[in-house]
Amino acid sequence: MNMARVQCFAFSGIEAVPVEVQVQISSGLPAFLVVGLPDKTVGEARERVRAALTSMGLSLPPKRVLINLAPADLLKEGSHFDLPIAIGVLTAMDVLPGEDVAGFAALGELSLDGSLNPVAGVLPAAIAASARDLGLVCPASQGGEAAWAGRIEVLAPPDLLSLINHFRGLQVLSPPEPSGVAEGAEAPDLAEVKGMETAKRALEIAAAGAHNLLLVGPPGSGKSMLAARMPRLLPDLTPMEALEVSMIHSVAGMLDGGRLVMRPPYREPHHSASQAALTGGGHHAKPGEVSLAHRGVLFLDELPEFPRPALEALRQPMESGRTTVARAAAHITYPARFQLVAAMNPCRCGHLGDAARECGRAPRCGEDYQNRISGPLLDRIDLTIEVQPVRPAELSRAPNGEESALVARRVRRARAVQRRRNGEAGPATNAEADAARFEVAAEARALAEHAAEKLRLSPRGFTRMLRVARTVADLGGAEAIRRQDVAEALAFRHRMPGRKA
Repeated sequence: MNMARVQCFAFSGIEAVPVEVQVQISSGLPAFLVVGLPDKTVGEARERVRAALTSMGLSLPPKRVLINLAPADLLKEGSHFDLPIAIGVLTAMDVLPGEDVAGFAALGELSLDGSLNPVAGVLPAAIAASARDLGLVCPASQGGEAAWAGRIEVLAPPDLLSLINHFRGLQVLSPPEPSGVAEGAEAPDLAEVKGMETAKRALEIAAAGAHNLLLVGPPGSGKSMLAARMPRLLPDLTPMEALEVSMIHSVAGMLDGGRLVMRPPYREPHHSASQAALTGGGHHAKPGEVSLAHRGVLFLDELPEFPRPALEALRQPMESGRTTVARAAAHITYPARFQLVAAMNPCRCGHLGDAARECGRAPRCGEDYQNRISGPLLDRIDLTIEVQPVRPAELSRAPNGEESALVARRVRRARAVQRRRNGEAGPATNAEADAARFEVAAEARALAEHAAEKLRLSPRGFTRMLRVARTVADLGGAEAIRRQDVAEALAFRHRMPGRKA
């Protein structure tokens, strides 16, 4: 009886959970069995492994081959178990030296000809392997992604035969270099937006403090145009944030070329997206849009058109910065510290308040349409701005506005102030900060308390208003929150047109 053990990983969120692939070849009727709670994809690995070995002129011995994936009570999902199963079988057949294989974890999908296909989760697997003082074997196309884990030996063969030759001393696989940094998506410049000074000011404040923003206005007024310019205002991610965001994208199979994500992500799902698509889930509990937008922007256009359950599911991650996919067998948590930017019309026809164009059901149509957005969700939105169309004469003759680069410079300065105030281990932005620790001038505090009573702000609303005021003060270079900072924050926290209290 021959035994072999190979390390691999399953994934719970972005955490790589160690799994030991145990291979036993013993006497008995010829069979190839995979046990240890494999899903259908893992169960099919035996056929891919058999075909890959055949393509190299090898065949399984006419014995009982048993594969156990330990721990046996953890569900194993994904095709990345192909490679460790194949390595374990080859080790048990004495094709590979067991003492050399023991120093590596492995993951990768096998083709029928023995070549290795890319899989999801290489970056978190490499980090987990490094923490366990193991090397990593992965497909050649993902060697650069694994190299980001730092001081770890990475073997990135193009096929199974190359790996066998390396371990047997017939070939040397060169260590891969890190893949580089992904370029952010090209965003239009704010200078192209004419007029709309109030809306652009709200955009700057939202970018500086990572505050949630809602743009309300008639069709064609420029809501989506403004939101599309948000990415150019945001600063680069810190190294720790970049690693965390890249791990999420790696688990989702979306890390392009294994390159590290250094720009804040910008996600804009269609309003037909389901709850699982937004918050995560599905058959394999993949990360949703809120997690793919971690440390970046989630833009929801036509906000009331999204399914009500999907919108209500945003409330918890907007507060906690994480989302949990609950299953009978496990609870999987993904990071979800995103900035919500949303746009909507004031009513279904879009012309509420325009006597010449609004429909015959106004203002009731506006109330019904806006009531699709619940009060608790609106309470989590820090800034609400009405976007009015620019008159054709102004659009034709007005000069270009301020460039995005200038606004982004002020945003970076404000973010730097927040970092210094909160410390490296503290909240990254004012949107996460503890408002009780803000320095507030006496007259500013009096105005904030009086306005909160008059506007009947909830405790959450009061806290979020102070956070916006702190961001306004940071943009203005003030040490303490001033009266005018509170007044500007209150101006952006108003009810939508036509909506009752």
